[in-house]
Amino acid sequence: MTTKLAATAIRVEEDVVEARRQAREIAARLGFDPNDQIRVATAVSEIVRNAFNYAGGGQVEFEFDPDTLRYQIRVSDNGPGITDLKKILSGTYQSKTGMGMGILGAKRLMDDFAIESEPGKGAVVTLVKLAPAGAQRQSAQKLAKLSAELAKSSPHSILDDLQQENRELLRVMTELRARQEDLSRLNAELEDTNRGVVALHAELEDKAERLRYADRMKSRFLSHMSHEFRTPLTSILALSRLLMDGADGGLNPEQLKQVTFIRKSADSLLEMVNDLLDLARVEAGKTVVRPTRFSIANLFGALRGALRPLQVNDAVELVFEDGSTLPTMQTDEGKVAQILRNFVSNSLKFTERGEVRVGARLAADRNAIVFSVADSGIGIAPENIELVFQEFAQVDGTFQRKFKGSGLGLPLSKGFAELLGGRVWVESTVGKGSIFYADIPLVYGPARSEEEGLRAHGCDFVIIDDEEVSRYLIRQSLGPNMTLMEAADGPSGIDLARRQSPRGILLDLRMPGMSGLEVLRELKADAVTRDIPVVIVTSKLLAQEERDILDSQAQAVLSKEVLSQPDGGERIRTAIGYRTLGAPCPPT
Repeated sequence: MTTKLAATAIRVEEDVVEARRQAREIAARLGFDPNDQIRVATAVSEIVRNAFNYAGGGQVEFEFDPDTLRYQIRVSDNGPGITDLKKILSGTYQSKTGMGMGILGAKRLMDDFAIESEPGKGAVVTLVKLAPAGAQRQSAQKLAKLSAELAKSSPHSILDDLQQENRELLRVMTELRARQEDLSRLNAELEDTNRGVVALHAELEDKAERLRYADRMKSRFLSHMSHEFRTPLTSILALSRLLMDGADGGLNPEQLKQVTFIRKSADSLLEMVNDLLDLARVEAGKTVVRPTRFSIANLFGALRGALRPLQVNDAVELVFEDGSTLPTMQTDEGKVAQILRNFVSNSLKFTERGEVRVGARLAADRNAIVFSVADSGIGIAPENIELVFQEFAQVDGTFQRKFKGSGLGLPLSKGFAELLGGRVWVESTVGKGSIFYADIPLVYGPARSEEEGLRAHGCDFVIIDDEEVSRYLIRQSLGPNMTLMEAADGPSGIDLARRQSPRGILLDLRMPGMSGLEVLRELKADAVTRDIPVVIVTSKLLAQEERDILDSQAQAVLSKEVLSQPDGGERIRTAIGYRTLGAPCPPT
């Protein structure tokens, strides 16, 4: 509840000085630091002087709300009103008398600022400063006592006030000089740092290019050598089959045993070579997707027969759930089957007793099927969860060493799922088992190329912020893989959003001319931009009315403090609807 602390009529010039003194004294009594006291006093002085000079006088009232910690000063007059108010607030009004400069200066010094004015009906200017969070709480009794003391206090002389202002100015000038020296030193350090960053960036680019080249060479080598290996392996398998069939005479038991070992080793090696070739094709983007329409029930039926030979342990049951009620899929059935075969094969290896259960369900949030393979095996430790989807990686352990493998099955499943527009993941508890998931869209749609994506969206984000430092920090937080465009004011930002149709807009609230709230209203009123997600990134302390507006029209509201945090970029992407850096546009 707001408490009125004092009121002063503005009739003569001395009242302007008295209003300044009162504004500062009340701020000091409410716990504001000296700098904020000066800001409040200066802003009030400017507005009260305007009321005296242009309206012939008026009244200034001082209030405080202990619940919201709002120190509010209201200056009212019955003058001719303020013409060209919008131009004054936007900073475009040109005045020979200096009118309007004081209003803009006062607005910058306060946390909140509002003007109500009509021609011939005067003006009411409301200035708000929020008390610091650590300020002492003011009870109703304390505020009543403060009001009574202010009412009894006699006005100070102008000379006393001028002396006080001189002392304040000297202190401020000393602080400014010290800050100027600090800035000069900091600028020199930043120049040195920038030179180092440029050199480091060039070195990193060089190393990144070498890594990309090495990755291309690796994929080319795997693809080439896999083809080269398959020919002799196929010959070994064919020749061993001829020997085992006795084409040129029967083998004695020992010879048959030896040839059987040769054939099994060749089968294992051929399986590894095939996986390497498939993985190389996926990485090189040369894998062909052949969509067909099929049912989950038929897919499970075919897998049941193909996977039955893998059940070497009678203590483990392979169970397929009923998939007859699920919709049909239009995607590459062979690759979906390969994903599930790799999951089941992995689960059977590491399950000594119990069951391996294959299931499927319709995703709740999009048109996709979530396949699952759950086992009652040994489980995976949390630190090894990510390891299982890496190429050639195998978790070390006594039970794992019983089963040799290339470590390519799960990475290949991951590659196939992403190729089909989906993803894979695993949930596991050591000693209780694991559940492998594959989320695959019902209908396959090839991912758009980067060029096509840019035609649909001119960029990933449009940043609308008048502070260059803030725009720079946002760029650094989001990283180099994002396509960003910037605007330093509201009208430019709106025009950029209309032309580029970005995936998201990052908007500041405090901007000269057109505020962030006005920009947001115009974006949401335009059919071209109303569906673009907008995330507010601001340092402003929001009033409840402002927060209500933002909650209804903005995707999220973030403090600019997020830009200094290690996960700032991820939090921005999460707020706008991105899952990971460089992820495709959210579906519209």
